Amino acid sequence: MTLQPRRAGPPPAPHPRSRTRTGALPEPLLGLLGLVLLAGVLEVLPRTGVVSADYLPPFSEIADALVGVAGEESFWQALLDTAEGWGYGLAIAVGVGTGLGLLIGSVEVLRRATASTIEFLRPIPSVALVPLAVLVYGTGLESTLLLVVYAAVWPVLLQMLAGVRDVDPVARDTAASYRFTRWARLRHVTWPTALPYLMTGVRLSASVALILAISSQLIIGSPGIGKEIALAQSSNAVEEMYALVIVTGALGVCVNVAARALERRVLAWHTSVRTEAVT
Repeated sequence: MTLQPRRAGPPPAPHPRSRTRTGALPEPLLGLLGLVLLAGVLEVLPRTGVVSADYLPPFSEIADALVGVAGEESFWQALLDTAEGWGYGLAIAVGVGTGLGLLIGSVEVLRRATASTIEFLRPIPSVALVPLAVLVYGTGLESTLLLVVYAAVWPVLLQMLAGVRDVDPVARDTAASYRFTRWARLRHVTWPTALPYLMTGVRLSASVALILAISSQLIIGSPGIGKEIALAQSSNAVEEMYALVIVTGALGVCVNVAARALERRVLAWHTSVRTEAVT
């Protein structure tokens, strides 16, 4: 009796994700390609007469204006003012939102008592507070901070409330049975569960804070990129206005990339980040 060799079956089908990635361009290169295509469209539209060049200059002229603006000291000072309004406002919002979220989320009575108040205040747009900010603080940095903090605190607060509420009851009861102190329960039980929620809130608040910082400067006239955009628009410097708008978009990309990098670093121990790194 002879053994017949086992016939090799067909090779296993590749994983769908690997199949889509095989031969595909890297994501950074695809993003750069999209920007190049957008620049090409912005160059072609005004030159073909589809859009009036008085309202949308060709991209090449906008790029020239951007180079000229970047060589002025006032531009860098405005960029610094915008970064200050964004950074200080975001830091205050994260601190306030984290503290209130831990406090309210840990005390059931406070959670129930403040639920309706939070739902009432949260939908109020920050721009509705512009008259109050100007009346109290004028057109200085404080007005920008008021609007930024009010808008950016809600994502952090709501995420922290959700994170505290998501703590495993078994872990909470186990900590109580071992007579953990309140600080020990906060550190070893509540905080590890709420931290991923907090980082999501920080990432969302970072973008919201930048939007409100520039919007407040545009509306109120406080120092920053927003004020420079308003001045360029009022002086009919259309190319410079679009150049500054491009700068705001670049700032948004930098903020988002930095926030995601911080989230991956802080949550390096979390399963979601480790799974993302493996895939």
